[in-house]
Amino acid sequence: MGCNLRDLANAEDTTMDAMKGKRVGIDSFLLAFQFLTTIRDRSPTGDGGSLKAANGKVVAHLMGFLSRASLLLSKGVKPVFIFDGTHPELKKDEMAARRARREQAELEWKAALDAGDFVTAQKMAQRCVKYTPEMVEESMEMLSLMGIPAFRAKAEGEAQAAVMAANGQLDAVATQDWDALLYGAPVVIRNLTSDGSKRMGRIIRAQRIDLSQVLTDNELSRDQLIDLAIMIGTDFHPGISGIGPKTGIKLIKEYGNIEEICKIKEKDVPERLDEIREVFRNHPVVEIADEDLVQGDVNVEGLKKFLVEDRQFSQKRFDNAMELLESAGLVRTGGQTSLFSF
Repeated sequence: MGCNLRDLANAEDTTMDAMKGKRVGIDSFLLAFQFLTTIRDRSPTGDGGSLKAANGKVVAHLMGFLSRASLLLSKGVKPVFIFDGTHPELKKDEMAARRARREQAELEWKAALDAGDFVTAQKMAQRCVKYTPEMVEESMEMLSLMGIPAFRAKAEGEAQAAVMAANGQLDAVATQDWDALLYGAPVVIRNLTSDGSKRMGRIIRAQRIDLSQVLTDNELSRDQLIDLAIMIGTDFHPGISGIGPKTGIKLIKEYGNIEEICKIKEKDVPERLDEIREVFRNHPVVEIADEDLVQGDVNVEGLKKFLVEDRQFSQKRFDNAMELLESAGLVRTGGQTSLFSF
């Protein structure tokens, strides 16, 4: 999840409706994990794992993407789904730590199942989630059948979206990851795909964060914001001991950069500091042509085969999605008397 810059951002409530007509880059990996951890087997004796079809294949990620993508399109949003590519080498320690946590959770999950402790098993199952390469390809194939641009980034998905937004190809980046600001995203929307839903008894609202406003309000340059984040801790560095957001912003304003702060505070300068800065300043990206970001029509027959025939989606779930897509003007019936006669 990167660096938490919540304390620095004056986020404004917004809505999905407010993004009508806007091209929005969606940080798809975070969204996929949300689907896999929430769309689960919650039956009394269920294992708590991501929901599967009768043939045993996980379909939670596809259910989630189908629902959210259809809703976005029905609201007039122009989504572009961006999936992670190869993580930067600097992130290997963080990825290893995540893998170790997941493997430990798997051991506890299996032990709970063996003991018949389904409450614990369902709790641990959320920590065992894997979004496999096969699932990624499935997600992209389904989105393509919906006419939605979907592709893999060269490295971090939110970084690819941020660079594209900075270059004018996208109007905003939808992500929960604050690092998108460090990568230069002019506008970040948090909770976009959850806008209007309920969590813990309260309504979730989408929030808009403007990078320029963050820098102005805190009297920082983007380079200083990056240094502040590195001191607090990011996926590429654990941070400098004893420096949190409040202390960090005070120090960065007074001394300007990490090197000076470490000199004054007699702390070690973070290893590979310039490399970490470069990851944020000039993140590697794939070049995407503007024409490849245009929403196309829905391949209704292909989508129905993919979901209903091959993955055992209910006809009702499919029809609900089609109604939303039809309302967005993306379904051509080709002279059929009924949309659902395909």
